[in-house]
Amino acid sequence: MRFLMALILMTGLARADGEKAGDFDYYVMALSWSPTWCALEGDDRNSPQCETTANFGWVLHGLWPQYESGWPSYCPTNERNPSRADTRDQSDLYGSSGSAWHQWNKHGKCTALSAANYYRLSREAYSRINRPAILRQLDKPIRVPANVIEQAFLEENPSLTADQITITCKASRIQEARICLTRDLEPRACSADVSRDCRMTDALLDPIR
Repeated sequence: MRFLMALILMTGLARADGEKAGDFDYYVMALSWSPTWCALEGDDRNSPQCETTANFGWVLHGLWPQYESGWPSYCPTNERNPSRADTRDQSDLYGSSGSAWHQWNKHGKCTALSAANYYRLSREAYSRINRPAILRQLDKPIRVPANVIEQAFLEENPSLTADQITITCKASRIQEARICLTRDLEPRACSADVSRDCRMTDALLDPIR
């Protein structure tokens, strides 16, 4: 057993939580297609993100510090946690105050920023990326190649290139658009463990509720 654990550690397959805050290489901004999350998880949780009046499309899943290989999480920090009012103020961005809290706790602490500055940076990153407006016009579920969603983002964001964005799928549905950014929020190439595009040619995309 000790030999096996030593081998895992030597090969870099294990990474413990609690890395040093501020020690990372770049950001991954994950935009989640809200109807997919609601269908797979949110409806069962009675999440306010999934109410028919919410009108969410691409919500910010998170702004994640990333290494060239792997990522930090749950880093120790001396920064104060956000208040309930603070996270509630982020509901329009994350879909719910609970999601805003979770992203701070797991990822935001690893930036070495205060909660207020992490949320401010996240909002700035989100504002710099144009979400394809045509997807808000869907009136029924469609089946679509995942690379069509990627191409829609590239057309709306001429500064992006294909190696800077990844479209993911889950349960045969379009799940997320993940965009790689420098620490100054400029687009950059994703590292190998992020560049795992969904290859589906008939992924389900539900319309906004």
